[in-house]
Amino acid sequence: MRTVPLAALAVTITCSVAAPTVAAAATGTVGGDRLATTGVVVDAPGAEPLPKLAAGSWLLADLETGEVLAAKNPHGRLRPASTLKILTALTVLPQLDPAATYVAQWEDANAEGSRVGVVPDASYSVHNLLEALFLVSGNDAAHALANAAGGVEPTVAAMNRTARELGALDTTAKNPSGLDAPGQLSSAYDLAVISRAAMAREDFRAYAATVKSEFPGKMPRAGKARKTFEIYTQDRLLLNYRGAIGVKTGWTTKARGTFVGAATRGGRTLVATVLNTDFEAWKESAALLTWGFRNAASARPVGSLDAVAATHASSAEQDTVAPMLTTRKKAATAGVGNQSDGLAWWLQAPIVAFGVLAALRGRVLLLRALRHRRARLRRDPRAPHPRDLRRVASAAAAAPRPAASTGPRQRPEREPEPSAITSSASSGTAS
Repeated sequence: MRTVPLAALAVTITCSVAAPTVAAAATGTVGGDRLATTGVVVDAPGAEPLPKLAAGSWLLADLETGEVLAAKNPHGRLRPASTLKILTALTVLPQLDPAATYVAQWEDANAEGSRVGVVPDASYSVHNLLEALFLVSGNDAAHALANAAGGVEPTVAAMNRTARELGALDTTAKNPSGLDAPGQLSSAYDLAVISRAAMAREDFRAYAATVKSEFPGKMPRAGKARKTFEIYTQDRLLLNYRGAIGVKTGWTTKARGTFVGAATRGGRTLVATVLNTDFEAWKESAALLTWGFRNAASARPVGSLDAVAATHASSAEQDTVAPMLTTRKKAATAGVGNQSDGLAWWLQAPIVAFGVLAALRGRVLLLRALRHRRARLRRDPRAPHPRDLRRVASAAAAAPRPAASTGPRQRPEREPEPSAITSSASSGTAS
């Protein structure tokens, strides 16, 4: 396991950035107004050109000071894929004892996506599950950790609370694994903020820097030893980049490549987050880290990862505005009559008037129909009433039909010639 020179990070995480140009509390955008862009923002006169990246969103920052050195669409809300497991680990680590034992459930083992191989009814230590979460990005391990921490839904709710407390307002968790789900989003900025808080924990740094480990297999038969199998990290940055210390990989077909990478060189620790890019997202993170280390002296901060100050300022502003809005609403509705349990009189009056007009119109139409029927009866007293016609039709339908003849069929008589027919109409007599 690698040694991580971040002893001071746990202290600096609670400190604000000294540079007044990036004071988050004084701006309308979390992290600084310059981070409101959807394009590239950088202030590095005389520095090398930024690397050309395919990522739709990325951010490069100093993990210790929180200074944002460069970014593209930093607050763009995109699918995080398994980089969301950084938030999962940060949420469950304070709640769980690594030595505690958890018995896996069917729903853990049947989690969709990448899995380490959790077996139902088999026991695992929390330490085993955390290693599987980091090394192979096991969705089954993420589900098991969430259940061990009190259940999936309570854990997801706690993840969202943690994000809000950190000022990561672009992030909404829907599950503990990062598997694509409607409304599950994060941003390059938020992932950097969450990673900074996570890397301030020594236990998190140890898991993020682990390259390989042993994971327990299925439960053995009585008297037999339980077998284990090796698991290896999927973090190619950790294996190929000098000074790399983690953090997390991610990939789904909808999110595409996502990655959070951190490294330490020359006493400086940087973090680079990339979202919505190619499969080997770690290479783009590595390119950003290299640019940051080479141009650290020239790069001026364009924002800050100290998002908590901005969040608290926004909450205080809402607490001030809310009473004002309530007072204005009361003033606007004062003196307009009794509005309890109903609409205002000036809304009720047109509705009542419309109802009265509709009733009058219906009465007029009914009277007109009665007059027309009486006039028809006066013109032709022999005309049957419609009710009488209905009775005749009903009687005809109810009358018994003659039984079908069972004798041999006879040829019908030939119809008489037209000249032999006497027409009552032509003779003017009634039949």
